[in-house]
Amino acid sequence: MHQTFDAALGINLLHANQEGADHNRAHFDEWGITCLNVMSSPGAGKTVLLEQTLAALSSKLKIAVIEGDMTTELDADRLRKYGVPVIAINTGRSCHLDSKMVAGGIHQLAHQYNPSDFDLVLVENVGNLVCPAEFEVGEHAKVALLSVTEGEDKPLKYPVMFQEADCLLITKMDLAPYLDIDVNRIVANVRQMNPSVTIIPVSAKTGEGLETWFEWVQSQVVTKLMVGCVSDRVTHQLA
Repeated sequence: MHQTFDAALGINLLHANQEGADHNRAHFDEWGITCLNVMSSPGAGKTVLLEQTLAALSSKLKIAVIEGDMTTELDADRLRKYGVPVIAINTGRSCHLDSKMVAGGIHQLAHQYNPSDFDLVLVENVGNLVCPAEFEVGEHAKVALLSVTEGEDKPLKYPVMFQEADCLLITKMDLAPYLDIDVNRIVANVRQMNPSVTIIPVSAKTGEGLETWFEWVQSQVVTKLMVGCVSDRVTHQLA
């Protein structure tokens, strides 16, 4: 069957975005940076998670943040308090970051700093369970957050986000005892969408699961460094 114009346009947009994402990732690879794309619905806890992450890891890793919001720099200002570079991107009416927007953030970072000094770039995407999952920005891994307050059915209703995630954080676990919700059912629904995703229940209030999350983040950076070292050795052997 012939595609509708809308479908063809959507495919073309995604293709163009993917080319830009590949270009961004090539920059990150050249500089030895691991990039994580952090996504969730509004209010699931992305910014407070990044605050906790910066507080715990900025002494161990050189970190920068690309902060996406439709308007304001409120979240960016919260993260700047941790002494790391934060590039704010306002998307206007767009409900997600795309690779072109993030490319602008990368160029700002490279203009103001030596990008090779950084180990990790955290991209905080716009709050939305739909579009951010489909538009890569050049990340090496996708991180999704799902708050216990959002219900058990979200992985089934918004499958792409959970299918694409490399790590899922079930947030606000301190509220679970006060809600009519089965966390095991959330996990089962996520596993139905993505059997191999890493799932970490966390609470920014009590600290539950945060050390596991910090270890996962550091493992991504170490893995990236190891892959880079292997690639360099192979290139040297072939030269």
